[in-house]
Amino acid sequence: MLVFGGTGDLALHKLLPALYHLHRDGRLHADMRIQAVARNVLSRGEYQALAERRCRAQVARKDFDNATWASFAERLDYFAMDASQSAEFGRLARFLGADASQRGRIYYLATAPNLFEAITENLAIARLAGDNTRIVLEKPIGHSLESAREINAAIGAVFSEAQVFRIDHYLGKETVQNLMALRFANALFEPIWRAGHIDHVQISVNETLGVENRGAYYDHSGAMRDMVQNHLLQLLCLVAMEAPVRFDAESVRNEKLKILEALKPINGLDVQDKTVRGQYTAGKIGGQEVPAYYFEKQVDNDSDTETFAALQVEIDNWRWAGVPFYLRTGKRMAKKSSEIVIQFKPVPHRLFESSQANRLVIRLQPEESISLQLMGKSPGKGMRLTPMDLDLNLAQVFPQKRRWDAYERLLLDVIEGDSTLFMRRDEVEAAWAWVDPILKGWREYYQNPRPYPAGSNGPEQAQSLLELQGRSWRD
Repeated sequence: MLVFGGTGDLALHKLLPALYHLHRDGRLHADMRIQAVARNVLSRGEYQALAERRCRAQVARKDFDNATWASFAERLDYFAMDASQSAEFGRLARFLGADASQRGRIYYLATAPNLFEAITENLAIARLAGDNTRIVLEKPIGHSLESAREINAAIGAVFSEAQVFRIDHYLGKETVQNLMALRFANALFEPIWRAGHIDHVQISVNETLGVENRGAYYDHSGAMRDMVQNHLLQLLCLVAMEAPVRFDAESVRNEKLKILEALKPINGLDVQDKTVRGQYTAGKIGGQEVPAYYFEKQVDNDSDTETFAALQVEIDNWRWAGVPFYLRTGKRMAKKSSEIVIQFKPVPHRLFESSQANRLVIRLQPEESISLQLMGKSPGKGMRLTPMDLDLNLAQVFPQKRRWDAYERLLLDVIEGDSTLFMRRDEVEAAWAWVDPILKGWREYYQNPRPYPAGSNGPEQAQSLLELQGRSWRD
């Protein structure tokens, strides 16, 4: 596995710790090698020391073992090169030597998307791309439909679709996969998983962090490109898709594509009524003062980039016609949480004064759990009802098992050639085809981001998006 961008945060904070755990658990072939590639001039020993420091910081103390790390470090090598320069790839080919043509190879592009095309083309020129290779692309794939098509075309000219793994780490989370088990392995939910019984769906991915050291990237991306176009739409697909004919890569991705193609367009003046942009101002997170977005490092002081987005989405198909899906994501929010809320319709005749719960809450983070919220009687005289939870906490159900990180599962899938949890080319382009008109509408109708204090639940207009229809976010 060659990791381009091997000294970046993604490689050091996510990929190497995940590979260390796979190594520790005996999931990696004895002959597998990990080759980090980056511009920094480092020796192999210096890179191993850097990797160890970062992995120690990321891996739980009880999971880090010096002897295990020493054996893992034997797999780890480093090669300094500028991946934007074509001539460097000839040097890389010579470094890999004759051994390179015998081994299967995985190229992990943990770099900025603007390098995807150049790296791919140069791999082909240096004869480093063949039938025994695979390539992994981090999101976002482009910044628009046009740019996504250009990247996909460049990748497709060198690698077949079966060799391309477009990674979205949310699809590797245990609870996301449990969502499919919940839907398609339990007779309880299938009859009511439709418009006749569901009032609405909420999908929220909220963070307390700001842009950290990603200001230069984020200021040209924003919440819509960074989160909605990939993470949130993928979660929506898993909630709304029909049962695939079989659980394999093409069948699952075919059903997700149908949902993306069935999304009702939001364009023109619809962006005013069905979307909300926001940008955080100064505030407090955990009692600590934090600056406004436009004072963050590498961010323009007059930036109008959104750090929050909320949308009302509709799916034009038989199962979901008339059911609104509310999507929301934001930085510097009151609390970190990622969850899917299925709000069922109320009972047809309200026999008791309060019968509000009736919802399924699938929590992805910070803890992974599934909760069915029902109404039950409070102890004592009379029929006073109160919400009660039927809880499935995965950490409690499987206390003896360490929770796999999403990247562990997805990296192992890449190694084994299983692309079920990865996005196909037409999925990526269908998502951009739906998102682009919203971005265009924001520009044309001058919908500037609404301010919201750091540590809040987002702009007031996002609350109104639901309240005008007699609903509210589950905060």
